[in-house]
Amino acid sequence: MEVIKKENIVISNPETKDFLADAYYPESKRKLPLVIFVHGYKGYKDWGAWGLMAEKIAKAGFFFVKFNSSHNGTTTNDPHNFGDLEAFGQNNYSKELSDLGAIIDFFITDDRVDDQKVILIGHSRGGGISIIKTSEDERINGLITLASVDTLERFPTGNAFENWKKEGVYYVMNGRTKQEMPHYFQFYKDFEENVHRFDVERAMEMAKAHILIIHGTNDESVAPKEAEHLHILNPNSELFLIEDANHTFGAKEPWESLDLPEDLNKAIEKCIDFINDKIVHE
Repeated sequence: MEVIKKENIVISNPETKDFLADAYYPESKRKLPLVIFVHGYKGYKDWGAWGLMAEKIAKAGFFFVKFNSSHNGTTTNDPHNFGDLEAFGQNNYSKELSDLGAIIDFFITDDRVDDQKVILIGHSRGGGISIIKTSEDERINGLITLASVDTLERFPTGNAFENWKKEGVYYVMNGRTKQEMPHYFQFYKDFEENVHRFDVERAMEMAKAHILIIHGTNDESVAPKEAEHLHILNPNSELFLIEDANHTFGAKEPWESLDLPEDLNKAIEKCIDFINDKIVHE
């Protein structure tokens, strides 16, 4: 099955700024379920094997969208690099949720999309954002988390926090690009002002969608117990652990193979089966 790719579509969000999205879909006479992928911290739509993931899910009969959140540090002119560290520093959870809402609004009206079948797939921090959005937006009837966090309260503590508050910024080294990436204190203030909205645990309990939780048992960034916790919070969810898989399910940047990493392929096949069983053929 041939997959049509529309890449670097400009999405305008008056609450944030313009950002880019990609759409992958097969030729079809029927309307397709809309599957939206939400990247995580220091992530972007073209990272690693996400393109191969997009193709595989589209080939399975879905309208797949991946996007760069507006303040992830990339730009509309250069979606592959962190060329706007000022924007990265001004990012916060409110902006990420707003961008996700703009993506849903944009693609749900596409003639090829079945607006009654909307599924989010969120990786890492994107999983936490997707959980909150699912609890807020009744249009979403499927939620899949990949190596998701169970809380968005992931900030410096103790003296490091006090120094952040005093200085107004702290920096995190990007191990791959060696860039010092800023976080301005507005990030924490936005969280504090919206602390109830950003409660992932509460959102997970309230989420009414079909939910699949996928996690690797060898995740070095987000412990598998966070996946188990999410499953406990919503017992109607399904928990799928992949033995020895890491945080990115074997993918890395750059990903030069034409084949998916074995663990990511397992995760995607599980996603496809889940969407078909719970949403397409329900």
